[in-house]
Amino acid sequence: DYHARSTGVSARGELKNAITYYKVLERLPGYTLLELRPKTGRTHQLRVHLRSISYPIVCDQVYAKGRVCLEGLSRQALHAQSIEFKLPTGKDIKVEAPLPKDLKKALANLRGL
Repeated sequence: DYHARSTGVSARGELKNAITYYKVLERLPGYTLLELRPKTGRTHQLRVHLRSISYPIVCDQVYAKGRVCLEGLSRQALHAQSIEFKLPTGKDIKVEAPLPKDLKKALANLRGL
């Protein structure tokens, strides 16, 4: 099941309307793997919404200050698996990308593999 988060406060403290649907994929020790589907496209939308429900993105230097970053990660634990859009010609495009090695390794470590 997908849940929705509808508003958040930006890094500058501004309240902005936005909608993000999220689904729990896996619960790990101290972490939760989520699938996120933004309906709107605000800057930092996913990061703001997750912080507002006390689930900031791992290694986020702005919205998760002071939290421990997972060993082996030097960036946010955020990955766009796919994106879909329509070209001006009307043609639908879908681009997919596999999970990067550093995120695969971080997940394997959390799973104890």
